[in-house]
Amino acid sequence: MDIFVMVVWGLIFLVLIVKLFQSIRLVSTQTAHIVERLGQYHKTLEAGFHALIPFVDKVTFVQDLREEAIDVPPQECFTGDEVKVTVDGVIYMSVWDPVKASYGIVDYSYAAVQLAKTTTRSVIGTLDLDKTFEERDLISAKVVEVLDQAGEAWGIRVHRYEIKNISPPNTVRNAMEKQVSAERERRAILASSEGDKQSRINRSEGLKAELINRSEGEKQKRINEAEGYAEEIRAIATATAASVSKIADVMVEPGGAEALRLQLSERYIQTLQNLKDSRIVLPANLMDYGQWMKNVNLEELLAEPPARGRLGE
Repeated sequence: MDIFVMVVWGLIFLVLIVKLFQSIRLVSTQTAHIVERLGQYHKTLEAGFHALIPFVDKVTFVQDLREEAIDVPPQECFTGDEVKVTVDGVIYMSVWDPVKASYGIVDYSYAAVQLAKTTTRSVIGTLDLDKTFEERDLISAKVVEVLDQAGEAWGIRVHRYEIKNISPPNTVRNAMEKQVSAERERRAILASSEGDKQSRINRSEGLKAELINRSEGEKQKRINEAEGYAEEIRAIATATAASVSKIADVMVEPGGAEALRLQLSERYIQTLQNLKDSRIVLPANLMDYGQWMKNVNLEELLAEPPARGRLGE
């Protein structure tokens, strides 16, 4: 009998020791412990050392306050143009109210996944297939908005939702690839035609500029030649006027007329010598130099103005 009593008291002591150690709680950072006293919520233990009353206080929930990533499994959705696609994603959220996360819902992770799946199906159902690939941000924003509204009661905060894959059927994928290839070929042909057009325009502009430059050069050439010709005429006229003026000055001096006749006679004889071997037919009286000089009136010759035209020819 004494042995039985000792065993019973030993068991009671062992239970008291176990309960005493269980009442001591060391809570780590970013962790919250929910304590119930006699079946009712009592308090939330934050990071640090805590001592509870054995047999009265009990830790019923342990909530991790760190951000976690929850995979949303693939699901089949129908787009606005009745094309079936497979969509999956990932939710990034964290617990901000441990009490609501413990008592507001049984499993907030499962609930968030299911709500994200239903919201994704409803949003994709309003979009055509081509838009589903372009409006990923719209789908993500709508899912985050709906989850935030529900998270107020669940004690969770959804930071973002990312769509990982949108996979259409193989037949639709092949059709889309053909469409993309056709679009690329169209762009290539358009780019080639635009390049050929621009090349032709550049060549025509170059030819136009070349013709304009040539015409401007020819114009300037003619202007320069005309100015040179006019300058030549002015120079010849000036020289002729100076020569006539000098001859006139010589004629009025004593013996000037005889000197001029002597110079003309020398030139006359020199000209006849140059024409002796030519086949030019000359007048019969051309050799009569005396008669020819009598008919030349030097005063009248010098008094007449020079003929108009190119001087010196």
